Amino acid sequence: MNALAGTGRLARLALLRDRITLSVWIAGVTAVGFAVAASVADLYGAESDRLAYAGTTAVSVVARAFNSPVSGASLGSIVVAETFTSLAVLVALMTTFTVVRHTRQNEETGRFELTGSAMVGRHAPLAAALAVAVGADLLIGACVAAALVGLGLPLSGALAYGAALAGVGVAFAAVAAVTAQVFSTSRAANSAAAMAVGVAFGLRAVGDALGTVDADGLGVTSAWPSWLSPLGWANQVRPFDADHFGLLALPAVFGLLAGTVAAVLVERRDAGTGLVAPRPGPARAGAGLRTATGLAWRLHRGGLLGWAIGLAVLGVAMGAVTDEVDALVGDNAGLADAIAQLGGTGGLVDAFLATIMSFVALMVAGYAVQAVLRAYVEEGAGRLEAVAAGAVSRSRWLGGHLACAAGGVLVLLALTGATIGLAYAATVDGTAGVMAETARMTGAALAHAPAVFVLAGVVVAGFGLLPRWSAAIAWTALALCALAGQFGAVLDLPTAVVNASPFSHVPAVPVDEVTAGPLLALLAVAAGLLAVGMVAFRRRDLAL
Repeated sequence: MNALAGTGRLARLALLRDRITLSVWIAGVTAVGFAVAASVADLYGAESDRLAYAGTTAVSVVARAFNSPVSGASLGSIVVAETFTSLAVLVALMTTFTVVRHTRQNEETGRFELTGSAMVGRHAPLAAALAVAVGADLLIGACVAAALVGLGLPLSGALAYGAALAGVGVAFAAVAAVTAQVFSTSRAANSAAAMAVGVAFGLRAVGDALGTVDADGLGVTSAWPSWLSPLGWANQVRPFDADHFGLLALPAVFGLLAGTVAAVLVERRDAGTGLVAPRPGPARAGAGLRTATGLAWRLHRGGLLGWAIGLAVLGVAMGAVTDEVDALVGDNAGLADAIAQLGGTGGLVDAFLATIMSFVALMVAGYAVQAVLRAYVEEGAGRLEAVAAGAVSRSRWLGGHLACAAGGVLVLLALTGATIGLAYAATVDGTAGVMAETARMTGAALAHAPAVFVLAGVVVAGFGLLPRWSAAIAWTALALCALAGQFGAVLDLPTAVVNASPFSHVPAVPVDEVTAGPLLALLAVAAGLLAVGMVAFRRRDLAL
């Protein structure tokens, strides 16, 4: 039988399963790209503002590390510098999740046994997954390019931008195809692919930070580490400047080579297993696993550690760049006003810190959604059945997961706030004032905990009332909070839409004073949603 027999049918099945998920990803990435690009166009409409931005960003090591390298003072180049890296990371993650879901996860859950019993070739599942992922990447690239053209940017640059974005997806689709063959669980495969995205980001950041400023002072030539990263290859296309379409051959060739490696690995392993066998646990469980909360902590601790490391690094980076806010903004009144709208009406530095805190809270909310949905995963995988067969009530079982999620939220907020304050104080005052600034920013971060708990309560209510739709409800709620709470002021959304986000009711700390009223109201809403979810979970049938 042909090794690719049945690829088309499997691809159609994958599209049927992911018709909502991929549609949300494609629409979301396009909408975010369009919204941020439109905001950038408004902020830097004047040529003097664009020249100031390019000149300041080109010499700022921190800006080069966290944004795409600037390539001149045109509006399109500034849009690339402000948006491309963020969108590329989103596309990379979407692609890796898609490939792993339709390869390793299918084998892990037993779906492969059903499809494999039909006329399906050995390489068909991998080929179908890659075809769906690459097709989604190309569609995202086309949609983003069309959105940029709609803003009045040049067609050639928009096509280069969209093609470079799709190239990132193609490269990481192949990376995920390899990790799906190496590891035996979808969690390990996704983690390895996400780590590859992080390494690629780090190499690009180092290469751009070590780059040299062009003679005109308005651009940056990246150093060699950028050429080791798919994200770096995409940046070197230089949309709206050089438009190096020939460099798109790099992700295409890399994807072909890595995809070939994945196809070879398919032949070297047994179906249902990876090249790396899962490590067996100890013969006897520890005392901590005798309780529902102890078991939940065992399941949550690895994910919490990964989030903690990532947010701590982000906190140090954001704290270190805070001292450069005045130089980065310069005389651009529009940018200063945008920061003030997001972060409050205090000084520019405190407004910037408040803005960073709002984004950190949203990221921690992502952890909260993931942690609460772990209960949904455990029930769907059938592991709840073994626990429920003992003397463990549903409330105790779910309560253990919620306690770990709530504790993780507090730890992550406090850790990120402390690292931001520590880095900022060390940059500005050296050792003086470190403790006071660290405590101030830790408190500012913890003030967002009630809003995060409200979002977690929405997830719990969805899990109890509509378990099959709980994941979709959870991530949709998070996306709406991001749109309404983070971009509402910039996009001039209606007040009612902005107020739908619980994060809009948190004071803009450290600019504004913290008052108990709004935070207590948010906690009350979170408690009500939690009660609804717990009661519904106790009364509904389990997915056994």
